[in-house]
Amino acid sequence: MDYLQEKEMLSEEFCVSKKALCALGSKTRQHIILSMIRSELCCDGMRVDDIEEAANLSRAAVSHHLQILRAAGILAVRQEGKKNYYYFNNDAETLEQLIRMLSHAKALLTHAA
Repeated sequence: MDYLQEKEMLSEEFCVSKKALCALGSKTRQHIILSMIRSELCCDGMRVDDIEEAANLSRAAVSHHLQILRAAGILAVRQEGKKNYYYFNNDAETLEQLIRMLSHAKALLTHAA
């Protein structure tokens, strides 16, 4: 594959990853993700109240940002009765696509330099 084809492929990969990049681009969402990673509850899923406390954000802010992270495929939610538990989405292709795109960008753009 020639350089122009590689660039076109990278462009397409970037477009596929755009939603995840936008979701990860917010400092508040990064803070929520870090709070979830650091929490002992992370593996089992965290409720909005748990994330609110861990991230020191309002319930409305947490709920809003969780919906964006879910829409991007970074988080998923599990319902148990009336309770929702948020966790990192292991089944989604989102992070794999993002990693592939970044690896491809590194290889292509550092090779061109």
